[in-house]
Amino acid sequence: MTNYEDLFKKVIAHCKEYGFVFQSSEIYDGLSASYDYGPNGIELKNNIKDYWWKSMVNINENIVGLDAAIFMHPNTWKASGHVDAFNDPLIDNKDSKKRYRADTLLENYISKIEAKIEKDCLKAAKRFGQAFDRKKFVSTNKRVLARQAEINNLNEKIHTHISSGNLSAIKSLIEDLDIKCPVSGTSNWTDVRQFNLMFKTQIGAAKSADLYLRPETAQGIFVNFLNVQKTSRMKIPFGVAQVGKAFRNEIIARQFIFRMREFEQMEMQFFVRPGEEIKWYEYWKNTRMKWHKSLKMGNENYRFHDHENLAHYANAASDIEFKFPFGFKELEGIHSRTAFDLKSHQKYSGKKLMYFDQEINKSYTPYVVETSIGLDRMFLAVLTNSLCEEEVGNGEMRTVLKIPPLLSPLKAAILPLTKKDGMPEKARKIMQDLQIDFNCQYEEKDSIGKRYRRQDAIGTPFCVTIDHQSLEDNTVTIRDRDTMIQKRVSATSLRSIISEKVNFAKYLY
Repeated sequence: MTNYEDLFKKVIAHCKEYGFVFQSSEIYDGLSASYDYGPNGIELKNNIKDYWWKSMVNINENIVGLDAAIFMHPNTWKASGHVDAFNDPLIDNKDSKKRYRADTLLENYISKIEAKIEKDCLKAAKRFGQAFDRKKFVSTNKRVLARQAEINNLNEKIHTHISSGNLSAIKSLIEDLDIKCPVSGTSNWTDVRQFNLMFKTQIGAAKSADLYLRPETAQGIFVNFLNVQKTSRMKIPFGVAQVGKAFRNEIIARQFIFRMREFEQMEMQFFVRPGEEIKWYEYWKNTRMKWHKSLKMGNENYRFHDHENLAHYANAASDIEFKFPFGFKELEGIHSRTAFDLKSHQKYSGKKLMYFDQEINKSYTPYVVETSIGLDRMFLAVLTNSLCEEEVGNGEMRTVLKIPPLLSPLKAAILPLTKKDGMPEKARKIMQDLQIDFNCQYEEKDSIGKRYRRQDAIGTPFCVTIDHQSLEDNTVTIRDRDTMIQKRVSATSLRSIISEKVNFAKYLY
């Protein structure tokens, strides 16, 4: 087992043990690719949403919010292209009877080549030490260049075959690369076939129209373009942001909460003048990368992946990728969608979705720049980056989640040293003073050392201990999660100390 695989298994186990993520319907042996967020998980998830919302909506006077319904008129999905073209290419191995996404098999093959490039870089870094220049190495080393050329060639073929629906060519590519089933170890594949990812249901009485659970949240913004623009009195350029659930009938869901059938998106559609979309596309690319890096989870863990082969509705697209334990994967997408969506809904609905621009005295269909981040993937990125095991002296180890304090489920734990001599009462009073502003937890069971370890494991930035001296002079011991340094401070200063570390303005990029 690799270190990365070991880390990912530890993350999954940690989520269960400390109330972050549970398997859905676990008492009935669970439901595949469906998960529940526990008490600590929902706090972390809400804090991520809150940071995104404040950064996207509250500090931008030309961006407003929306919460569109999950159920939408069926024609919405005809206009968006999902009814006819929202498919996954599936392939079965005849020996193992296991089913796979054909494009995922090819992506995994490419990931192995990327891993070889990374290995080459690590070897070179070890050989050259401080003189190692990674950028120069990857742009000049013949072996790395050959591997990158192979990756580029494969990506182009995959996109060409997928976008043209050439399923036989996809199968041929899998066979040519001698990609084997991970279970059977054979290359005995069926033909590739398409499978539509939308969940279908019905509304009202029998024989009523088919409805779909929305496969993305963006269309709710597009169909409400005029409603939002007119009621909010917005002028181009302006954006509409939304956080909401989406549903995709993933046949091969994998990698814990990275790919699920029910997931949450944080999206913003930014409406601009035609001809200005690339300027705004570059702006949002840079702004969104700054947002991610503001959380201090390691700049080296992020990279852009600009799309060379674009979707039919786009004229520019890029992904912000994060280094998960299973490699760099998409965390957020930034797309210049042109006017495709509004024009398509205008065609299918028969209603004009245009904007009259008083500055240039002209009506037009706005172009759209989209930023779309998977909330569950962001949650997973935070956890996998934060989980650490550290030696704390005398061979003792501690497990700690070094979550960015702004996002931590709890901001402080209030701990009376003992359950007597008035300490619990004093601790409760301090708790009441702090919990108006911060999510805190009172805990009095077990030794103070064990309580510290529990709070470390859920990522609590501060532990506040109340002892005999606290009763005399109103001072407490505050312990920092990351440094484990303990200081004696006045109880009246706790609010400012905690606020300094978890203040939104401190993270603002």
